[in-house]
Amino acid sequence: MKPRSYGKYCGIAHALEIVGERWALVLVSDLIRGPKRFTDLQRGQPRIPSNVLSSRLKELEDAGVVQRRILPRPATGVGYELTEYGRELEDIVLRLGLWGAQSMPKPRPDDIATVDTVFLALLSTFRPETARGLRVGYELRLGEIVVHARVDDGRLEVDEGPLAGPDLVIETDMSLHSLLTGDLDPLEALESGVVNITGKRDLFERFVEIFHIPPVPVAPSA
Repeated sequence: MKPRSYGKYCGIAHALEIVGERWALVLVSDLIRGPKRFTDLQRGQPRIPSNVLSSRLKELEDAGVVQRRILPRPATGVGYELTEYGRELEDIVLRLGLWGAQSMPKPRPDDIATVDTVFLALLSTFRPETARGLRVGYELRLGEIVVHARVDDGRLEVDEGPLAGPDLVIETDMSLHSLLTGDLDPLEALESGVVNITGKRDLFERFVEIFHIPPVPVAPSA
């Protein structure tokens, strides 16, 4: 394949030559949580053809962003993981995800959520300054997706699966986005049944404070 080039001696142009092709950065985002097999990556991107997935992974390998490794049990087999160089994209991916979430429309009928999208949503929307002095464990359920978050005095740990003894369990759907933008009021969400919680309501109110998507900045009128 002929190397793509913008014809500019520029760091941004070179970065886009590496991860600017369709699917590339999305694949990087799916590997932030950890190594995955080819089939796992394909399952997370239901519209990507197998040959395109193979090509993108090969391109990312050649660029030193991704590498293959033998996965330990119970996964087993050959998987893909970010290299040290590739992991430097994590902060960029999170900031880009938050930026995109500010103008994201309502989900389309065939849009899906995955463990990785919820995982990244929590990491990218977390506001540590609003969580000072707070120690709480949240368990978030979106259908079959279960993710938990531990908040410890402004620090955050997020992982897949249920949490032993959570302080609050939140059950919802992709309305989570509207909740984090403030378009959906927490009280209205509970009263309408869009969100169900097990635990104290005040911890739910804190949840939407510490995980927040800011509005798109409005230019001042002339």
